[in-house]
Amino acid sequence: MASAPPPKVPPLPLLRALTWVRDGLAALHRRLVPGHIALLELSTSGYLTQATCAAAELGIADALAEGPRQPADLARAIGASEDGVRRLMRLLISAGVFGQRRDGAYELTGISQGLRTDAAVSMRDLFVFLGNDLHRKHWSYLADSVRSGRSLWPELEGMEFFEFAEQHPEAGQVFDQAMTSVGGLSTEPLQAAFDFGRFGSIVDIGGGRGSLLVDILHRHPSMRGTVFDLPRVADGLEEQLLGPGLTGRLTVEGGSFFDTVPKGADAYLLKHIVHDWSDADAERILRTVRTAMESEARLLIIEMVMPEHHRPHPGKVIDLEMLVNTAGGRERTKTEFGNLLSRSGFVLTGITPTAAPECVIEAHPTW
Repeated sequence: MASAPPPKVPPLPLLRALTWVRDGLAALHRRLVPGHIALLELSTSGYLTQATCAAAELGIADALAEGPRQPADLARAIGASEDGVRRLMRLLISAGVFGQRRDGAYELTGISQGLRTDAAVSMRDLFVFLGNDLHRKHWSYLADSVRSGRSLWPELEGMEFFEFAEQHPEAGQVFDQAMTSVGGLSTEPLQAAFDFGRFGSIVDIGGGRGSLLVDILHRHPSMRGTVFDLPRVADGLEEQLLGPGLTGRLTVEGGSFFDTVPKGADAYLLKHIVHDWSDADAERILRTVRTAMESEARLLIIEMVMPEHHRPHPGKVIDLEMLVNTAGGRERTKTEFGNLLSRSGFVLTGITPTAAPECVIEAHPTW
C-alpha cells in the first residue's frame, strides 16, 4: 500500500484570507436562513462526525487505498453488510468525505486520504478516539460540567482521566494514538514557521511517541534531543525511534514532569501539555522545567492561543474538551499565558503563529 503524500503548508496570509472568507460565508448563510432551519442544520452536524468515526473504525479508507471498489466488494473487505455500507457512504459522499464514480464504485477524495492509516498525516486514530463510547459518554455530560465548572470523571469513573488512562491500558493506547494523530497535523506548519535550528539540544517534555522531535532532529543533523514522558510511554521507545542519523543524538527518558525533567538542554518543548492542566498544576509543571533550565535556555510552549474575537476557532471547541475531560485544563489567551509564565518564573518573549491552529509561545527564565 503506497503512502499518501504529505500535505503542503499554504502561506499563512493566504490561509487567513481563505478562513475569513469561509467563516464569512457561513455566517451569512446562518443569517439568511430562518433560525429554526439553522438550528436543524446544527443538530445534524454531529451525525456526520459520528459517521466519519464509523468509517475510521471500519477502515474504509484503507480498503480503498489501492483503488475504487464496488459496494459489495468494499463490504466484504471491511466485514460489513452491503446495505449498511451503502447507507453510510451515501451520507459521507454527500459531504465530500468519499466519492462515487459513474460505475457505482466508491473512491477516496482529498478528505478521506487523511483517514488512511499510512497517510503522512493520518486522522484515523483521532476519529476512532472521538467515536468511542467512553468519549461520547463524557461529552453527554457537558451541561453538568458547565453547571459545576469541572469534569465529571471522578464521579463517573472514580478517578481523573489521566489516572484512568494509566490504569486502563486499552483506553490509554486509544488516547495516545489519537494524540499522535493530532500531533502530525502541526509538524509541517511548525517547521515552516519556527527556527528550531537555533538550539543545539532540545528536551521534548510529554513528547509521546517522539514524532515531532524526530522530525526536528532529521532536519537539523547537529542537534541532540531527548523525549521525556511517562514510563508507560517511554519504555522501549528509544529502540523504536533510533534509526539512520539518530544514534547518539536521540535519547528517551521516563518520569513525571511534576517531579523532575532532564537538565541542561538549550530548549524545553511542551506541546499540547499546558492546556491539559489547571493554572495551579500548569505552574507546578513549568516550575519543574524552570529548575532544570540554565539561564540562557528557552521554553517553547506549543498550544493554541485563544483569540478575543467571536469568529470560529478550533480552540473554542478544544476548550470544552478540556472542561469535560480534564481536572481544570483549558485553552488560554495571550494575556493568560503571560500571567501563567510570570508566576512560574518566565518572561513571555514572543508568539509565533503557524498555518496550523497552534502557535509557538517562547519564554526565558527570570532568575
